Amino acid sequence: MKGKDRNPGFATLCIHGKKHLNKHESGRPIRAVSTPIFQSSTFAFENVAHGAAVFRGEDPSYVYTRLGNPTQTALETELAYLEKGEAALAVASGMAAATTAVLTCCRSGDHIVAGDTLYGGTHQLFTQTLPRMGITVTEVPVQEPANVAAAITKKTRLVYLETPANPTLVLSDIPAIAEIAHRKGIPVLVDNTFCTPYLQNPLELGADIVLHSATKYIGGHGDTVAGILVGKADWIMTARMEILRDVGGCISPFNAWLLLRGLKTLPVRMDRHMENAMEIAHFLSYHPKVTRVIYPGLKTHPQHELAKRQQRGFGGMISFTVQGGREAGSTVMDNVQLCTLAVSLGDVDTLIEHPASMTHSTYSEEELVRVGIDPGLVRLSVGLENVEDIIADLRQALALI
Repeated sequence: MKGKDRNPGFATLCIHGKKHLNKHESGRPIRAVSTPIFQSSTFAFENVAHGAAVFRGEDPSYVYTRLGNPTQTALETELAYLEKGEAALAVASGMAAATTAVLTCCRSGDHIVAGDTLYGGTHQLFTQTLPRMGITVTEVPVQEPANVAAAITKKTRLVYLETPANPTLVLSDIPAIAEIAHRKGIPVLVDNTFCTPYLQNPLELGADIVLHSATKYIGGHGDTVAGILVGKADWIMTARMEILRDVGGCISPFNAWLLLRGLKTLPVRMDRHMENAMEIAHFLSYHPKVTRVIYPGLKTHPQHELAKRQQRGFGGMISFTVQGGREAGSTVMDNVQLCTLAVSLGDVDTLIEHPASMTHSTYSEEELVRVGIDPGLVRLSVGLENVEDIIADLRQALALI
């Protein structure tokens, strides 16, 4: 097989991409190995007629970085390609992505069906902010697709899933739920933050929109905040020219460049995250003071077979509970020495946190119980350190309870 006929692997695509923005106005190649940062708020027109054509939508030239920027375009093109979608939109944060997606799909009087275990900020958006706009949300246990079917009404305009869910690592059967939603003409959005396009491609499984908090694994170094949406080109254009234009949650060119840099090492980082996570999950499973370990890679995970079928790996997130509940969990987190007590995830550093009082503090006590977030649940974002050092740190902290 000739080299030009080969389909390049994921790592090759992440590193080489499509080599954007490498021509000067003269047409001569710049040959920059790293995509340039276009740190400009505004772009000039050739003349009045050119400017008028741009504003009529007849010319795709750049106008203002709130609507688009060459560095942003490079990032969007790469993420759309990796997620096997037609187009992408990069925005200021994961929550900006969630808000943009919802407002693109819904108007006042519309309804959303969502998983009942979501990132706390998304839950707050759904239960506090959207109702003020006349948009209602029903959160249901999505591990049973029939629950989604039962919640759909004539006003439902979107099904919103996290899979694996944060922090319970509950999985949604994307093909089954997409089939249910599509029978009613309803699009399905999947938050793919935990898996990244390296491990899961929701669009190929039947979803219509993919969301990433690119702050996490795509960036990978805890130094930027951003969100990504991937979907059909016409839907992305509506999101850009209506919601992003009017709400203004734009990404900065520098942050777009940081994410392009992060993409180059995404597969090698994800492999190490997963390798470390599996060893740590096995260690915790046999520790006498740990009562439960939640990791899709373990055969004890109730959806292990779905994870094997739907994903190409099990990710780098682990949740576990310890004997003694919230107080014991706090003792562990207050006494780690290598792991960092911090929210967020997908960093090269191992991050440990307490969902009930931190990332999911927007849930009431009753809601926490209903969705399975135990008061003693600890969430671990496994980093890239030597796994023996992570395990040693967890062992010494667990010895104190």
